[in-house]
Amino acid sequence: MKTNTLDFDAQALRERILDLAMRGKLVPQDPNDEPASVLLEKIKAEKEELVKEKKIKKSKPLPAITDDEKPFNIPDSWEWVRFSELFNIEGGSQPPKSTFSDTGGKGKIRLFQIRDYGENPVPVYIPIDKAKKISQIGDILLARYGASLGKVFFAEYGAYNVALAKVLFNFKSEDFILKKYLFYYFKSELYQNFVRSNSRSAQAGFNKSDLNRLVFPVPPISEQKRIAAKIAQLFALLRKVESSTQQYAELQTLLKSKVLNLAMRGKLVKQDPNDEPASVLLEKIKGEKAELAKEKKIKKSKPLPPITDEEKPFDIPDSWEWVRLESVCDEIGDIDHKMPRKTINGQYLYISPKDFTKNGIDYDHAKRISEDDFKKLSQKFLPKKGDLIFPRYGTIGIIRKINTERPVLVSYSCCLIRSNKNMSNDFIQYELKSKITKKEIDKYVNRSTQPNVGLKSIKSFLFPLPPLEEQKRIVSKIIELFSLL
Repeated sequence: MKTNTLDFDAQALRERILDLAMRGKLVPQDPNDEPASVLLEKIKAEKEELVKEKKIKKSKPLPAITDDEKPFNIPDSWEWVRFSELFNIEGGSQPPKSTFSDTGGKGKIRLFQIRDYGENPVPVYIPIDKAKKISQIGDILLARYGASLGKVFFAEYGAYNVALAKVLFNFKSEDFILKKYLFYYFKSELYQNFVRSNSRSAQAGFNKSDLNRLVFPVPPISEQKRIAAKIAQLFALLRKVESSTQQYAELQTLLKSKVLNLAMRGKLVKQDPNDEPASVLLEKIKGEKAELAKEKKIKKSKPLPPITDEEKPFDIPDSWEWVRLESVCDEIGDIDHKMPRKTINGQYLYISPKDFTKNGIDYDHAKRISEDDFKKLSQKFLPKKGDLIFPRYGTIGIIRKINTERPVLVSYSCCLIRSNKNMSNDFIQYELKSKITKKEIDKYVNRSTQPNVGLKSIKSFLFPLPPLEEQKRIVSKIIELFSLL
């Protein structure tokens, strides 16, 4: 855990807490607790009475739990039981959509779907006579199918649809199994692993028969209460840490933006009158590019539109120059607009924004392509180490640098930016992450279809050009300040 950056995996901690809870290692055992074996005898007696009263059906004998079925050891005061020995599930129903209404009122009842337990519920109401399955407040609902398989919810009053199942208790006393303990069991890996191992096909799901194989750890009822209370306490603490982490991340982003803004205005480091001014640097870059074009190593750039005073967003130091991005780059381009075929053992990588990590590129899991596709598609622009990747669609402007010697192609949804050798490549990267570029993107973005920015527009982006030595000082200061955040 990186406590200095509040970088931690809250979900992993929750899973660990639940795992300890299900193993009997989250709270100490109390020798004064009535053992779970006595608890199970009470449940058995109550079930027999309910059968006698014909309130439930007599269940068929279940096979004994073998040692191989027990996933781990539990305390001596606990017991392993079959899930279906204590509980059952009742799947929901699916009323016709023709009965759906977005307003409630007399004679109607809320129909709950999985989405209604998320951040963006969409209330739907049906006639109460169409509600075949109803949940009460506090009932436990399980997601049975699809991408939500394994999710668990505390129910509200209403009907519930076919993608949900209600957990039924095979006994009536509330002094045997605590609902909150059962709820946490469903959230634990003990249940989640069962769900994953029993999922079926694309429309993954499980049925009642699967539950006959599921084992459930039963602690004494007093310990169930202590476990539930401890989990609630620890989860509340995690939520506070998560909130602080989010606030810190937002502050960190804001401060980094402020640093970059000062840097691009010439206010982060002092100017040095001994620095060679940017006007001289610009002439060197022009000369270097002209020589490269003459040697046919790069294409000759088309004239860029002059920068008017109205375009300049702010004043910069006298030793700086306002230029367009292409003026300080050898090339800005992309590969041929064709999708290469994926190969299993290909040695050539095809990078796209989906391979971007928080601060870099995941080369190991990138698409592999054939040598033939690599050669064909790289004729227009062959990426190399140090090139900057600039997505032109979707995540526009999320900059990444190629930092590998391995042969790679970059998706045609991105452009590649190659700086001139007289420039600091890192300075260009930081500039492209600043508010200046964000404003340029907003100015040039095409919103008629999928938002995108054309190569011509990227080449025309405004760029504040400091002397080279000042670029280096700015980069050093940015790295120093970012390391403190």
